[in-house]
Amino acid sequence: MKRILFGAILICAVSFANAQSTTFKPFRADFGFGYAIPSGTGSKGGLAVSFEPKYAVNDNISLGLRFEAAITARGAIDKNGNAVSGSAKASGSYLLTGDYYLSNMNFRPFVGLGTGIYSIASVSVSVDSTNTTETVAGGTKFGFAPRAGFEVGHFRMAMEYNIAGKSGDINNNYLAIKLGFFIGGGRMKK
Repeated sequence: MKRILFGAILICAVSFANAQSTTFKPFRADFGFGYAIPSGTGSKGGLAVSFEPKYAVNDNISLGLRFEAAITARGAIDKNGNAVSGSAKASGSYLLTGDYYLSNMNFRPFVGLGTGIYSIASVSVSVDSTNTTETVAGGTKFGFAPRAGFEVGHFRMAMEYNIAGKSGDINNNYLAIKLGFFIGGGRMKK
């Protein structure tokens, strides 16, 4: 897996070594903050924070590395009110990303994809009238995150669906809705 990831990075670097945006400054750093919504029943939500340095290959394509931390929780009570269950999850992700911008105007909608490693720690608790069950799970998972959004000036809004599979009975997938800004990467002066 590491060899494939390294090979993909190397191919992208060699292919785009001489390519560069002519309208926008090539290097930038994105900062995002938002709401994380876990998949599954009893979803309660959480927080996502990300940092993503990027390089504009050309006016429409940028490549980057996303570092994100997300904390989510969920809970449920059965129909009779006799059993309670809940879980909390923390994940850190390290993804190679690519965005395709649909416009070079001030309002720039985009679609993109990230793929890489999710480091996950989670706990699940179930309580009923006869016993209490606790499950702790964690580990590293390969996953991906399709995304879409827009930028206006140096501000960014994006929706990403992070797909990282399951750890035991706990679903690690979550939707992140983020607002943010970026430093660098603005329009070049002519």
